[in-house]
Order: sequence, then C-alpha cells, then structure tokens
Amino acid sequence: MVLSNAMFDVIKGDLEQLEERLIEAVSSPEDELVTEVGTHLVTSGGKRIRPALCLLAAHGGPAFSLVHTLPLAAALELIHTASLVHDDVIDKADTRRGAPTANAKWDNKIAILAGDYIFARAFRLVAENDYGDHVANRLAQLVGNLSVGEIIQDKQMYKAARDEADYYARIQKKTADFLEICCELGALVGGMDAAAAEKLAEYGHSIGMAFQITDDLLDILETSEQIGKPAGNDIRQGIVTLPVLRALAVSPAREELLAIVTDPAMTDEMVARALAIVRATDGAAFAQAKAEAYLSRAKDVLPEELPEDIRDAYEQVADFIGQRNF
Repeated sequence: MVLSNAMFDVIKGDLEQLEERLIEAVSSPEDELVTEVGTHLVTSGGKRIRPALCLLAAHGGPAFSLVHTLPLAAALELIHTASLVHDDVIDKADTRRGAPTANAKWDNKIAILAGDYIFARAFRLVAENDYGDHVANRLAQLVGNLSVGEIIQDKQMYKAARDEADYYARIQKKTADFLEICCELGALVGGMDAAAAEKLAEYGHSIGMAFQITDDLLDILETSEQIGKPAGNDIRQGIVTLPVLRALAVSPAREELLAIVTDPAMTDEMVARALAIVRATDGAAFAQAKAEAYLSRAKDVLPEELPEDIRDAYEQVADFIGQRNF
C-alpha cells in the first residue's frame, strides 16, 4: 500500500513500478506456496518509506536513471519486509498493519523460510545490477546491524535498563541505520557527490531516530485498532522505550511500573496498569520533544543543491513522521 499522502507525488510513477517489481521479485517458478506467502507479505500494507527515500535521493542527483535505481529501491523494501517477518515470529505477533502475519496465517517454519527467501531475492537484485562494492557492503552492514539491534533488545528484555544512551544506540541499529542507508545509497546511485550524500545520510539517520521514537509513542498512546497491532506490546515483551524510561525516572509509581515491566508473566491487567502509569507522566511529551528535535535537524541538513520538489518531499516526510498515528 503506497501512502496517498502528497509527499510522494513527485515519484508516484516510480512507486507504481516498484509495486510491480516487488511482486515479480517474490514470485517463485518452483513453488506456488512461496509465491503465495511472498505476495501476501509485500501486499499486506506498508508505507514504502525506505524505497521512496532512495528514489527521492536518486532523483536529486544529476545522473538519475529509474531503470538503474528501481532494483535497489526494491531490494531495500524486501530487506525491510524480510526483517519484519522474522520480528513477527520472535514477537509471536498475529497481526501487522491490520493483516495476519505469515506466522499466524501459515506457521513459524514457513514464515522464517519465507523471510530467508525474501532476503535472498533482495541481494539477488543487487547482484544483478552494477552498483559496486560500496552498495553491497553497506547493505550487508545494514542486515548485520538489524540483527545486532534485535539481539541487544532481546538481552535487555524484562531488565528495564534505564540508560537513555542505550535506548538511542538500540533504535539506531533497529531503524535509523536503515533510513540513513536508503538516503545515502540513493544519492550515490543518482550521481550526487560524497558531501551531498553524507548530508542526506544524516537526514535519514535523524528521521530514522524520530520514526522509532514516534513508533514507541504510538505503542503507548494509541489503540490496537489504530496501529494495527496490540497496544502496549512493547511493555508486554519487556521492552523499555523512551516514554517508559521517562516514567521510570519521574513517576511516583515508578517502583510499581518497574515491577511490571520486569515480570515475564505479566497479565493483560498489568499491561493496562503500566500504560496508565506512563500516560499519567510527561513521558509522552518528553519523547515527542526528542522526536521533534531530530526532525528539525533532518530538515536543517538537507543539501542545498536538491531540486525544490525533492526538498519539499523530504520535508513532508519529516512532517509526516512527526504527525503520524499509525
């Protein structure tokens, strides 16, 4: 599902072709089930922010070619999709974006293998096109960082580590590195010089940090119907996000909250109580202010040489991240 938001109007045609390329990439001539699972995964919703950031950056360069950029954009979205499939298995999630997860619709074994298949298809797209060693190395680094981020998160589950720096390091690997690489590689493929590509990479990093903070906020503030997955799911999994960190620091009920988020056997009632404690503090406002600071930085570092329509699109992406409710 491509966002209807006008922020991507400048690349609307590109994104329509991206959808076709994604379906083609996950289709298997050897097995109908592989095609069925892959098609379900790439058509079950998604904001397409990662490939859109890549395409926007490439458009901003002097050597843009859709034929050359599209496989990279598709590979980035496939890597994202595959990582979500594995996350859903780990999290035992039944829904994502309001649709059944692969593990719920089929089973864990099929879901994990489908994720592996999609990873392989992503790297095949890269291998079939002449992007050079830097692109391949950065994508390999990306997948490694995604894995490290999840391992760090798993180690911290139900431990309620209160170090804010640890939280930022984790979300950098989980989200910000990905958006940074999307912008950087798009810029390089589009022919931008290294300095401009570095600025776009910083933009991607900044909106990535903000994106994850707002995602963590939604888990605290919104309903399950609004976000398409169970509200309070992070708390249920023992994952301490920025609003919870703040509540653990300032709430009069901090000890009760600590006892809940460190209990692997927490009940629905305990999750609801934890949400109430966090919502009663300035945790949400604190996290929102941090996200807004990152988004302001993102706009400030955009390269001066960007075409006006591309700059406008990037600014609208930052605005969308700050205002989204799903």
